[in-house]
Amino acid sequence: MSPSELRASLSLASIFGLRLFGMFVILPVFALWAQGRPGWSLTLVGIALGAYGLAQGLLQLPFGWLSDRHGRKPLMYAGLACFAAGSFLCAAADSPWAMILGRTLQGAGAISGVAIAMAADLTRESERGKAMAIIGSTIGGVFALSFVVSPLLERWIGVPGIFAMTGGLALAAMAVVRWVVPAAPAAQRAREAMSLAAVLRDPELARLNVGIFVLHAVLMAIFVVVPVALVNAGLPATQHSWAFLGAVGAGVLIALPAFLGRTARLERPVFLAAVALVGAAVLLLGIVLTSLAGILAALVIFFGGFNVLEAKLPALVSRAAPRGSTGAATGVYSSVQFLGTFAGGAAGGAIAQHAGFVAVLATCFVATLAWFAIAWKMDDYVPAASAATRN
Repeated sequence: MSPSELRASLSLASIFGLRLFGMFVILPVFALWAQGRPGWSLTLVGIALGAYGLAQGLLQLPFGWLSDRHGRKPLMYAGLACFAAGSFLCAAADSPWAMILGRTLQGAGAISGVAIAMAADLTRESERGKAMAIIGSTIGGVFALSFVVSPLLERWIGVPGIFAMTGGLALAAMAVVRWVVPAAPAAQRAREAMSLAAVLRDPELARLNVGIFVLHAVLMAIFVVVPVALVNAGLPATQHSWAFLGAVGAGVLIALPAFLGRTARLERPVFLAAVALVGAAVLLLGIVLTSLAGILAALVIFFGGFNVLEAKLPALVSRAAPRGSTGAATGVYSSVQFLGTFAGGAAGGAIAQHAGFVAVLATCFVATLAWFAIAWKMDDYVPAASAATRN
């Protein structure tokens, strides 16, 4: 990679990291914080967790469309400002509905698709896979870090303090956009405005979009269940950081060999194996929900599959996008991802409220099984018949 490509990749990765840390860090502690507080129920917990994803899902495409016409950076400033404002509102919220409003405003900063498209703008086609790998590995690292430090931060500064810190990180990300991220060439931006219809019709992209929807829906749904289940199994909330540290660390070790599968022959089986790991983890979690050792084992398996899929899915989307439609493809992908976040949080909370935790996990298992059946038909790498039309 050239120095400018490396600078662009690292700076955009840092923006993803600063934003997604604020999204992930609240997951392990939010349900416990809300439990027993006036006006809260599991349904409202699920809605509050998922409201972020709903706003993201609805606004990723408009943000991407506007960035094609008015530039990437102005839309990134606007999105980060919304995210910061929503974070500060959550920090000050004293009712469920104020919290839900703040989470919705956080989600209105829908810049993931814009940032991925900007990475494509600023890198040559031959180096784009490296840029996506840098971004993907940063997301995975932030995911692991946030789950480890979340219980510690909750003890030190509380949930309102976590939200205030998240707002500060968004302001820091705006500074990175201003002074570190290079400007995207206008010619590249114009080219991204092509062929949304081709993106929506593409069967390979559709399979990948189903995947990211299910993955994030399952993630949000099980974290309505897991924090409370750990406490019920005998692990105090003050010790959850060590549980997540061990589970995430072991999950990374499980995932590591998958990144050696970089050939066409291995891409599909590695991907399918990761989906199977997620499904097996959800099934195991439903079986051993009252056993602390069983819950921890299920989390290790889950994080092993999740880390592989979280890194591979965006790279596969950018690779499978029709020529000239990278921005449209990443916009659709990001919209579907966050709609999955909303659906998982809202459905997980409602099902837990009315049918119990096992019903939540059963629903997640069925969704993962359906995803596996759809992914079974995925192409090994890039479809040979249409490779000439792809980036």
